[in-house]
Order: sequence, then C-alpha cells, then structure tokens
Amino acid sequence: MGINNPIGVIVDSFQVGVREGLRKAKEVGADGVQIYAVSGEMDPDGLDAAARRELRDYIGSLGLEISALVGDLGGHGFQDRQENGWKIEKSKRILDLALDLGCHIVTTHIGIVPDDEQSDIYAAMQEACEEISSYATSRGAYFAIETGPERAAHLKAFLDKLSTDGLSVNFDPANMVMVTGDDPVQGVRTLGRYIVHTHAKDGIKLKDEVDPRKVYGMLGFDFEAMSHEKIAEAAEQGEDFREVPLGEGGVDWPSYLQALQDIGYSGYLTIEREVGGQPEQDIAAAVQFLKKFRD
Repeated sequence: MGINNPIGVIVDSFQVGVREGLRKAKEVGADGVQIYAVSGEMDPDGLDAAARRELRDYIGSLGLEISALVGDLGGHGFQDRQENGWKIEKSKRILDLALDLGCHIVTTHIGIVPDDEQSDIYAAMQEACEEISSYATSRGAYFAIETGPERAAHLKAFLDKLSTDGLSVNFDPANMVMVTGDDPVQGVRTLGRYIVHTHAKDGIKLKDEVDPRKVYGMLGFDFEAMSHEKIAEAAEQGEDFREVPLGEGGVDWPSYLQALQDIGYSGYLTIEREVGGQPEQDIAAAVQFLKKFRD
C-alpha cells in the first residue's frame, strides 16, 4: 500500500510514568507520542514555562514529537451546563500546554451527541463546543473529538453546525466497531475533512446491540459515565465488546488505511492499547503491524 503516516504511541499505555514511557516509545520504534495532560505530572496547572521548555527539549532529544495531548475531562463531557464553565477553561489551558510543547492537537470526548437536536443537552454541547472550537481556531490548533459514542453521520451533522473547524475529529476505528457498529471505512469518508488525528486500535463487538449510554454515560440516564479505567476493564473482560491486538479484530486495516489515503490524511496513526498485561510487547507488535503497510 505504501502509507507514509508517522506512527505514534500513547505514553500512558506503557503504565510506567511519562519519562520512562517516552523512552519506551523510542525503543519500540515510534515516531511520536500522545500524552494525557489532565492531572498528575502533566497537569498544565503544575507546569511552568521552564518545565515546559525542559520537557519539550527532552522529547526532542529522543527524536520524538508529540502527536497530540489527551484532554479528556471525563464525566458527561460537555452535556452538563453546570460543569461546562470549568471544563471549558481547563480545556483551553490544556491546549495552551500543547502549543508550548510544539503540538497543535488535543483529543477529548465531548459526551454522546443526543439524537434530539432540540434538547437542552444538545444546545449545551453546541454552546460549549462553539467556544472551545473558536478558541482553538484563534490559536491555530484543534480539539479533536474521539469517535465512538455516535455514528459518523450524526457526529458530522453536529460539527457542521459550528462556526469553525477548531473542533475536529480524532478517528478511532475500534470504538466504532465495538460500540456503534459503524463502518470505519465509510466513517473516514463521511468525516474526512474533520479528521486531524487517529488512534490505531482494534476490537470486536460481542453483542448485536450495544447501548453507548451504558459505556459513555448520558446526563439524565441511569448509568453513570464509565471512568477511563472502567472502559478499559470493559474492553478487556466485558460481555459487549473486546479490544484486541491490531489485525485481530473487526477493523479492515487495508481498506481503512486506503480510505485515509484517499481523503489525503497524512497525520499520525497513534497506537492505543488499553488492555492486556504486556503493554510494551503489544505496542511493539502494533508498531511493526503498521510498518508492514509502508512497503
């Protein structure tokens, strides 16, 4: 096929901390990294200008670059007006951090986009997303929504209503396979102009119908949104879907990668491995799996 996309890995998938994770990313042959930047050692509130310069220089010394930061604030995304004020401001600070580190993409979840476009939740999400989208555009950057909670056509309709494309898409083919059952190949063509980053992940759907609300939560729905850890646990042991190594699931990789080429996507394929007891081994295998498509 001859793809030329750079290959990234999520540092946190190694489960060894940021610095050691960066070194392991280099060891497995990645071109770049994605890093969680919400709390702990990567919380933007705890990194002053000197610390940001030092981290950027260190990443550069390893021959790596940052493909994106993860700025997922959990809960119901931007569905709850009462929570949106602090979430919007925190999102902006994460984007500022990304830019200081030489990166212009922050991936996030905004919550399930409701089917009812007249609902208050839909309006609250539109208002919050309009603000963060405009902020990103003003800074020459992107907030990239991870695919999965809704079908591609519905997400596109939501994005089309915003005044800028500062809110774009982090395309995760496995989430579509595991939850909505949407076709990632068609999803790429549907969301084409919005795709600024991708996750390389694979999975299988074990039930005909999976209610996204039971995975991602929904304001006013009985089930609370799962934490990142709970979603990972469900992906490993759940009855609805399973995350599996690249090439072993429902993603048609040759067709999916061809679709990305067809829309002119030249950005990162960033490996996300949320399950399994041997993350370094699995990630190294995933890097080699993707590199086969460069031939």
